[in-house]
Amino acid sequence: MLNKYARAFFTRVLTPFAALLLRLGVSPDAVTLIGTAGVVAGALVFFPMGEFFWGTVVITIFVLSDLVDGNMARQAGISSRWGAFLDSTLDRVADGAIFGGFALWYAGRGDDDVMCAVAIFCLASGQVVSYTKARGESIGLPVAVNGLVERAERLVISLVAAGVAGLHTFGVPGVQVLLPIALWIVAAGSLVTLVQRVVTVRRESAEADAADAAAGRGSGAAR
Repeated sequence: MLNKYARAFFTRVLTPFAALLLRLGVSPDAVTLIGTAGVVAGALVFFPMGEFFWGTVVITIFVLSDLVDGNMARQAGISSRWGAFLDSTLDRVADGAIFGGFALWYAGRGDDDVMCAVAIFCLASGQVVSYTKARGESIGLPVAVNGLVERAERLVISLVAAGVAGLHTFGVPGVQVLLPIALWIVAAGSLVTLVQRVVTVRRESAEADAADAAAGRGSGAAR
């Protein structure tokens, strides 16, 4: 749901900026690469040190490139399969860095093995959720379900919680508990989403197999 409405809003807001980059000769692929590098740096430099506020600020700035590059490609009329592939692949890299940064904090100075495991589960389940849809579509199924927690929800929940939790370093009391809560929510939501997609693919594949069998019987009878 967030992916549908937030993406439409930010696309309108960022359209002038995307047009400016095109006039400056910047390519959509360059924006994709720079944006991913910024997210990875923000997550793996700041989060393991417990600097969640500044890490979130850096990541949020570069995450917007995910909307800018596609906007640029559409304005320039150069949308391509390669661009879509690159964007999707680097999204997985960025997501892995974010939850990997959380895991490194809890494995180190955060000293919480349980939350380290939860962060790793968020990382892995997010990748698998994306894979189930991509794999289902690659075998010709529509995978007509979005699920409870998609990429946009995972990022918003975790980054907002991390940013607010980071205010603890500025003297705001009690806010550090928000990050563990958010990671548990993301973990549970990702598990539900994974089950939803697997069930959908199973149902759609059974329907497709039945339709193929019926078509085979029909063509045999026609002969």
